[in-house]
Amino acid sequence: MAKIVFVGAGSTVFAKNLLTDIFLIPELRDSEIVLQDIDKDRLSTSMTVAQRIRGELKSNSVITCTDDQKKALINANYVISMFQIGGYKPSTVIDFEIPKKYGLRQTIGDTLGIGGIMRGIRTIPVMLDLVSDMESVCPDALLLNYVNPMAMLCWAVAESSNIQTIGLCHSVQQTASQIAEDIGVPVKDVEYVAAGINHMSFFLEFKRRDSNNMVDLYPKIKQRGNLQAPYRRITEANALSDAVRYEVLKKTGYFVTESSEHFAEYVPWFIKNGREELIRQYEIPLDEYPRRCEEQIQNWEQQRLDLEDTTKELQVLPSMEYGAGIIHSIETNTLRQFNGNVSNQGLISNLPSGCCVEVPCMVDGSGVRPVSIGKLPLHLAALIQTNINVQSLVVEAILTGNRDHIFHAAMLDPHTSSDLSLEQIWSLVEEMLSAHADMIPVELR
Repeated sequence: MAKIVFVGAGSTVFAKNLLTDIFLIPELRDSEIVLQDIDKDRLSTSMTVAQRIRGELKSNSVITCTDDQKKALINANYVISMFQIGGYKPSTVIDFEIPKKYGLRQTIGDTLGIGGIMRGIRTIPVMLDLVSDMESVCPDALLLNYVNPMAMLCWAVAESSNIQTIGLCHSVQQTASQIAEDIGVPVKDVEYVAAGINHMSFFLEFKRRDSNNMVDLYPKIKQRGNLQAPYRRITEANALSDAVRYEVLKKTGYFVTESSEHFAEYVPWFIKNGREELIRQYEIPLDEYPRRCEEQIQNWEQQRLDLEDTTKELQVLPSMEYGAGIIHSIETNTLRQFNGNVSNQGLISNLPSGCCVEVPCMVDGSGVRPVSIGKLPLHLAALIQTNINVQSLVVEAILTGNRDHIFHAAMLDPHTSSDLSLEQIWSLVEEMLSAHADMIPVELR
């Protein structure tokens, strides 16, 4: 019976989705589950929800919870990381409000840009503490990481530990479904190859199986892009334009896997101080992540009551996440393919060795095996490299304690450097480090 540990299980809704995926698979239904979080109130809610899911799906799983990370990890086979350091308040608010004083605006701020840099220096040390505990009490366990900034975290772990780690994101499979919907093709008929880095992978192939033939769907995607950009529904009340991604398709010939609101802040072209016409043209949702956080906070208390209320129906539907399938493949020697974030050991030949890349992976009883892609189209590799430059400097700052590299990362960030002068960047980073002082290593304050 596999032991699966959720670190950051107070992320109740996400934990619910992953637990549902696990318990929906017959061979995993009786796995041992340990929920861990330092927030005891949120942990209690997650425990209640987990017990409800177990009952709904008639599992015999043993589920326990604790706020002690090392205790939770003892003899674990799989560790799922899903925490956020600093929360919405104070950290996310700091990440958005201080840059605004300098005229620097963001949409999500969790992967790159000044927000992603700061989230990285808050989060990498916590992730390294987790892998250190794993080395002590479950050295052979597989770490399934869902925490952002994904590439920076996986890179730092690979540089400093022998713990097996795979970074998991839903952007590839989710975007494949969105494209299929845009062009009116059933996603079940689609086969694709996507590669790059997390939140900046590109579909190198996007095809449909027709009898025994594979039909290239890129002409249909490009044709759709010549029409008005479609919208993606985020909630019942909100939809977001995909104008950014379809514009990038026109200019590069390839469709990027991450959403328009994310991608807009990884490049220097769309969010520019004094260019409000670009914001309007591409319908870029500035402050989108704070908006979502505020909405979640506003709705949380009622959502919590609903989740804990045994008189109300609890939906137990499969998600699009890869985690449960990976565990099932290893436990049952069932072959699967997914896209994962791993160290670049010759997988993409024109990206730096050791950086974190997102590539197709195979998994079965022998473990995870990333697939070699070879060379990316030159212009895609060059674009991706601009993001890798920032990631590498943040990772190096944490691993060596070199505070200057945080400033260097901001200097080289495509969005930040397109809007601010060197003097402004230096002042902004100093102010951000001071504001986050309680959340980051002493040598970086």
